[in-house]
Amino acid sequence: MPFLLDTPVSVGLIGFGAFGRLVAAHLAPHADLRVHDPFVPSGVIAEAGAVPATLAEAAACPVVILATPVSTLAAVVEGVTPHLRPGALVLDVGSVKVRPAEIMRAGLPIDVDIVATHPLFGPQSARDGLRGLKIAVCPVRGERARRVGAFLRRALGLTVILTTPEAHDREAAAVQGLTHLIAKVLVAMEPLPTRMTTRSFDLVMQAVGMVRHDAPEVYHAIERENPFSAEVRRRFFDLAAAMNAELGEGASRREA
Repeated sequence: MPFLLDTPVSVGLIGFGAFGRLVAAHLAPHADLRVHDPFVPSGVIAEAGAVPATLAEAAACPVVILATPVSTLAAVVEGVTPHLRPGALVLDVGSVKVRPAEIMRAGLPIDVDIVATHPLFGPQSARDGLRGLKIAVCPVRGERARRVGAFLRRALGLTVILTTPEAHDREAAAVQGLTHLIAKVLVAMEPLPTRMTTRSFDLVMQAVGMVRHDAPEVYHAIERENPFSAEVRRRFFDLAAAMNAELGEGASRREA
């Protein structure tokens, strides 16, 4: 890949769910992909233009991308560690960053570079391409984070935000935490009006549509694994309760 060498290199992709397939689709022109996912038939991987691989084969690549849920990351790190080559670069693509960074820093060999990333989009929002979409890049170990960012910017057209895991999670607790929380509430209220709607309501439902089909583990990671999400939820519900009480008091005064 350009951020490592002038010619494409082998990239091991661990995980071939919805997001792993999105990663594969956009990296295929730039890398020799070796994909491992014990839950996906090898034929499905081959049809996507990647080479099915064992865990050992994928983990032995110079670049290894862990596209697995945060809940399984520790087990995946333990599984790949014996097969990583010295000097390898390992990245994750999880929705939170503090906990994955801790897991990778503690579990991966000291001679392996680590960059924690979070593509701030999913298959729905990336269906028209990646150009202009955002990705957070967090240096964890080694000096290659900026080179990773340069590749993502030049080759894929992404807007790169270089940050720390802590700063990422503080902002994501509101940006993602509230978005998914509100979407969950609105989906639970369905059926909602579809005929006599306003533009603002249509935009809200468009946002709901972008996350409603996310895997449950994505929602759980955003709300449970982010150390700052609980405080954002508490503030949101406290303010909502106060507004509800204020509206109730207004109705009581009119009745009196």
